[in-house]
Amino acid sequence: MRLGDLAAALDLPVEGDPSVEVTGVTHQGDWVRPGDAFVAIRGARVDGHSFIGQAVERGAVAVFGEGLPEGTDCPVPYAVVPAARAALADAAAELAGHPSRSVQVLGVTGTDGKTTTSCLARHLLRHAGRATGLLSTIGYELPDGVLLQPPTHFTTPEAPQVQQILAEQVAAGAESVVVEASSHALALDRVRAVDFDVAVWTNLTGEHLDFHGTMEAYFADKAKLVQRARHAVLNVDDPWTEQLVPMAASHTAYSAEGADADWTASDIVEGPDDLRFSLRTPEGDFDAVLPMIGRFNVANALAAMAGAHALGVDVPTLVAGLATFGGVPGRMEMVERTEGEPRVIVDFAHTPPSLDKALATVRVTTAGRLWVVLGSAGGPRDPSKRAPLGAVATQLADVVVFTEEDHRDTPLQDILDEMERGAREGGRDNYVSIGDRREAIAYAVSGADPTDTVVLAGKGPEETLERDTETIPWDEMSEARLALQDRRLSSAG
Repeated sequence: MRLGDLAAALDLPVEGDPSVEVTGVTHQGDWVRPGDAFVAIRGARVDGHSFIGQAVERGAVAVFGEGLPEGTDCPVPYAVVPAARAALADAAAELAGHPSRSVQVLGVTGTDGKTTTSCLARHLLRHAGRATGLLSTIGYELPDGVLLQPPTHFTTPEAPQVQQILAEQVAAGAESVVVEASSHALALDRVRAVDFDVAVWTNLTGEHLDFHGTMEAYFADKAKLVQRARHAVLNVDDPWTEQLVPMAASHTAYSAEGADADWTASDIVEGPDDLRFSLRTPEGDFDAVLPMIGRFNVANALAAMAGAHALGVDVPTLVAGLATFGGVPGRMEMVERTEGEPRVIVDFAHTPPSLDKALATVRVTTAGRLWVVLGSAGGPRDPSKRAPLGAVATQLADVVVFTEEDHRDTPLQDILDEMERGAREGGRDNYVSIGDRREAIAYAVSGADPTDTVVLAGKGPEETLERDTETIPWDEMSEARLALQDRRLSSAG
């Protein structure tokens, strides 16, 4: 696409030759490929304009920015934009041919339940015969179901990668795509140029306040998905939903807690391997089975079914599909075991509310003691949840092992101290701190009785562990299997 045509589509003035061919766009100087436009974003610490030289050396043919700083030279055409991140998203969509306009897009946002709801919605749409793709925190899938990883480790990749993946979905024959939209992705315009047909809202609880600052700002960023979609699916059990209703072009409501809504669940029965409940829908009443543990997953199922229904899937098909769901990696994922071994569950719960839900759920089907192994992230991540995590864990579990979880450049002992403080202030002393996560898992698994349950919280399906300045490969399920194997060897010895 010629620079002049791209600028005209974005309603931007251009200083320089408009006939230059632009083949891509990025905001990272070291990601530039020949033919790219480089978007210079002014960050809190670094101004992207300082990387113009690097970008041009790597082949950038144009630069977009909010105005050249005094004394800055730009040897290629320069386009002045009102907002650099918005321009990045809009240019990426234009260059990719606006792929989201060629498929139905269901977006999912909220603090808890995003990934499970996204995977459920993807499964239900596929069960209904729709060629469906997924873009989620666990990676992305084309309609063939093969899990792939984007080039960057974000819940939602940057805008050019989002558009690239959507274009891949269209090329692979997708009719629908489910997109998990994080608050960062919404705040930073990573999904700005995605054409959302349906927005699903799970809930809002305190998280990422280091980035958003206040709950009100956090809500405002999350709410962008509802404002942009043609239809919204809203959780009336969440107190923030009342503010969302007037923002939605149209909406459907759901409730797993007995509130008046279009989609409701009642008579919920929690079994060791599944959830059974009575389902009320706009098409009538049904008996539903979800092969997952965790009462809170009933709300995720309602959200996913209502979202797929908004895209045209009938309820009997949704109910049948729900019963065949295979689960989500790292979300209440049970590790295979032999007779006489404790139940070990890997779960991504890493906020006080999600940990509360996870432990309360597992307690219902645990005959013996409940153990939990958990840490809390360091670096720029929200430090205010560390003490509450310690309090929740020690109040709901019988034995707690505090350990590492991506502590980055934050001293690990500082994080452990905070979690211990939360336990002590709650009057609890049923904890031990073991800094090395592998050793912590081994301690819990070896010490648990056959009737006990051990929950490994926080890492879920993540593939790395960030320790100081080092990032090491990590697989929580493999670590759990290794701990069980060592337990067997120890027992045999």
